[in-house]
Amino acid sequence: MRLGILSDSHDHLGNLKRAVEIFRAEGVTLLVHCGDLTRPGALALLRGFQVIYVLGNMDRDAAAIQRELKAQDERNVVGPVYTGRVGETMIAATHGHLPGKLEALVGSGRYAYVFHGHTHQRRDELVGRTRIINPGALGDRRHESRSICLLDLATGLADFRTIANW
Repeated sequence: MRLGILSDSHDHLGNLKRAVEIFRAEGVTLLVHCGDLTRPGALALLRGFQVIYVLGNMDRDAAAIQRELKAQDERNVVGPVYTGRVGETMIAATHGHLPGKLEALVGSGRYAYVFHGHTHQRRDELVGRTRIINPGALGDRRHESRSICLLDLATGLADFRTIANW
């Protein structure tokens, strides 16, 4: 199974639209959004995917985000942290702004993968037996170019894709 991982879209709808086009072209059906979409209206672009969404520090209307995602698909999950199984793989996700949460998830040793955002910088690092992935940001020019990550859970291949700023 391939996951689409994205974060920190910050209302940059053109970049989000391009990311979604890539995920669809690659046959991705499950997205992990690591927070800071910012406005719930952008969620319409995610229709047709199953979504795990962890709330970021800029997601001011968590209730609206949850309502919209649940209306799209009852399987969608929204919260400050996600922990669970995707296929046979234990994963966790958090935005990264909650003090100590990212470190606790990684340090627990229970997850093959921990996904996060917030820093707006790509990350692919192995700590113990846990692989930490930050896909980078879709909506910020202060750091690296905008990017997403496609992760093949069967092979472990993480494919970071740069998104041209729209």
